[in-house]
Amino acid sequence: MRLRICTWNVNSVRLRAEQAARFVQEQAPDVLCLQEIKCREGEFPVNAFKEMGLPHLRIAGQKGWHGVAIASRLPIEDAPKLDVCREGHARCVGAKVAGVEIHNFYIPAGGDVPDRTENRKFDHKLDFYEKLTAELGKRDKAAPLAIVGDLNVAPSETDVWNHKYMSKVVSHTPAEVEAFYAMKASLDLIDLPRATTPDPARMFSWWSYRAADFRASNRGLRLDHILVSPGLRDAAFRLGCAASRVHDDVREWARPSDHAPVSADLVL
Repeated sequence: MRLRICTWNVNSVRLRAEQAARFVQEQAPDVLCLQEIKCREGEFPVNAFKEMGLPHLRIAGQKGWHGVAIASRLPIEDAPKLDVCREGHARCVGAKVAGVEIHNFYIPAGGDVPDRTENRKFDHKLDFYEKLTAELGKRDKAAPLAIVGDLNVAPSETDVWNHKYMSKVVSHTPAEVEAFYAMKASLDLIDLPRATTPDPARMFSWWSYRAADFRASNRGLRLDHILVSPGLRDAAFRLGCAASRVHDDVREWARPSDHAPVSADLVL
């Protein structure tokens, strides 16, 4: 069977429920992982997702901020928690779907100053990565596991519009890039979008609202990721190559999120 996993920082699920419905109709995800839902559990538009054909939900909500959710076409089972947010924010939710353990994260952006001493938000971001890295290091690499979401780091030089400039800006600083790759190495995680579109091709999933025409300026970052354990390598490459993409056309829709959805197909 095909299992299509999508991740999308929707930037308010209630504001963009109609866009979510359109995306689901066009792309038919089996699992849709959302970040920045910006609502509490009881405020989540459950009926809208049932009508989309994604009735199985796991939601971690928070009033006005953050919040993550997993919506699935297939039944959901509980998954071991990977709650590594020291501030107690609603930034992670997990579920098991079709035997695949999926953890959906909204990792802190980190503020503006890339210094752990001067900026508590930046320290929180690196602490989040360190705790997640330690937890993943305890896992079995052969187990089917996916780490997805807005991880708020653009790791590669080709994941940013200007490497030299962005190396001094939170999201692509050396400390963040090192933290991302340490997390990835802790379980030998496979970066499915990059496996599909290898370097040196540029790939972005976020564009600032400041640009009137995001394609013309193209000052993007790849902040949204789908990483899988070696236990899913065969499922990801069953057809000879990975099938993963950024749905950047969604960024062109009316009143869009500043993030575009990212999808990956597994053949189980």
